[in-house]
Amino acid sequence: MATLAPPPPASGVLAHGLPAGTRAPELDLPSTPDGRRVKLSDQKGSPAVLVFYPGDFTPVCTNELGLFNELMPVFGQFGAKVFGISCDSLWSHIAFAKELHIQIPLLSDFHPKGEVSRRYNVYREDVGICERALYVIDGKGVIYWSYVSPIELNPGADGVIDALERLTGKQMEFPTFQPQQQPPQPEART
Repeated sequence: MATLAPPPPASGVLAHGLPAGTRAPELDLPSTPDGRRVKLSDQKGSPAVLVFYPGDFTPVCTNELGLFNELMPVFGQFGAKVFGISCDSLWSHIAFAKELHIQIPLLSDFHPKGEVSRRYNVYREDVGICERALYVIDGKGVIYWSYVSPIELNPGADGVIDALERLTGKQMEFPTFQPQQQPPQPEART
């Protein structure tokens, strides 16, 4: 049964996110690569993963989004759509995605600033960014699993994958990654 969302945190107080069982608040945000709007309600029938992150081009966020991007084939096994969300502008998202070859749609919660992040109870009023938070939303629009990470730590994807396995009843199949080519070795001189 869905519960009502708690009030947003006061200024300077760290957010705690929305708990499992809460109806996921609607979102309607512009997205990379072309500014088309993404609505959560359009994802009904399949799981959605929301990856809230503080900002483009920051070290931990770069690592986190790179990981989720690399694991897109794994999330596809569960029929899940993954979306990154921050309070950066769409232009920042486009540059970030282009530079890092990120295929995950990045949604801009820039205007009105942090509106969706506030609905998910992960907005930091004192600094104008969102917390580092993960949500797995079921096909009916209810939060199945959520986690707010310490902002300085990459939470990884294990919790998301575990939640998707429990939600869908499927086990993850490990993708076959091609090893990177080794650089040529210098010839030995005699």
